[in-house]
Amino acid sequence: MNFQTVLGNFALILFVLTIVTGVIWFLDIFVFAKKRRRDADKALADFDARNAKLTQEGIRLQNGGRIELEAKMLKQPLWIEYSGSFFPVIALVFCLRSFLYEPFKIPSSSMLPTLFVGDLILVNKFTYGIRLPVINKKVIEINQPQRGDVMVFKYPEDTAVDYIKRVVGVPGDKIVYKNKRLSINGNQLNYQALPDFLDEERLTYSKQLKENLTGVSHHILNDEQAPAFVREPHNFPSREMCTYNVDGFACTVPDGQYFMMGDNRDNSLDSRYWGFVPDKNIVGKAFFIWMNLGNVKRIGSFQ
Repeated sequence: MNFQTVLGNFALILFVLTIVTGVIWFLDIFVFAKKRRRDADKALADFDARNAKLTQEGIRLQNGGRIELEAKMLKQPLWIEYSGSFFPVIALVFCLRSFLYEPFKIPSSSMLPTLFVGDLILVNKFTYGIRLPVINKKVIEINQPQRGDVMVFKYPEDTAVDYIKRVVGVPGDKIVYKNKRLSINGNQLNYQALPDFLDEERLTYSKQLKENLTGVSHHILNDEQAPAFVREPHNFPSREMCTYNVDGFACTVPDGQYFMMGDNRDNSLDSRYWGFVPDKNIVGKAFFIWMNLGNVKRIGSFQ
């Protein structure tokens, strides 16, 4: 599953808008506003001198003209007025989105039954450390991803695209997927059968199981008609850390990388195919559904 960012790179667009509107706002306060004040003072002085002369000549004048002149001289040009108005809003959105929480929309079914198509989710951007916006470089270490986390990350084969999957393996783990059952470091996970799941979009039923991923219980789906083996895995970095056979695969997770799988196991393009996710690609931890326009009952947290 992937999220296509609006207009290519929304973070970069927000960054540029913040800088541009911020520079204009700063220049207006410390340069343009002072120049308007000086020009207004000069124009008012000329106005007063002219009125004084006319008064001496016996011509009586209204004071309203002075007020109107001052307001006109001090008025911001529209491009400065709009930039100054937008800057605080754009800066706030940029900071919230870059360092705290970022919204995403689920476009496909690879994380069913945990996340549905159309779910609007929030991603915690600081759980796994503070990263510089745009370049996504970590500058402050906080926590590391844990098995069972639902994580958003930059797709390793195209970092302009964001993916969401569940963390199945952390650095050093040996992941074995045999006959659609996971084992981690030699310990097979516990599975509990649940009623079949109806995919209302495709009008198909899938076998549903509760999987206990080293302490994190969540639901997964299996398509009994789909084979257990991985079709045509890519030639990804550290490919030698994985072996594939007709029953599934086995991978040892390299240092600083993570193994990701979708909960809709037979309908997910994930680490089985394109390999490991390096720490530098991490975006954040998904934790809350804040809206689904087709089903408001979806609102809430999830595992």
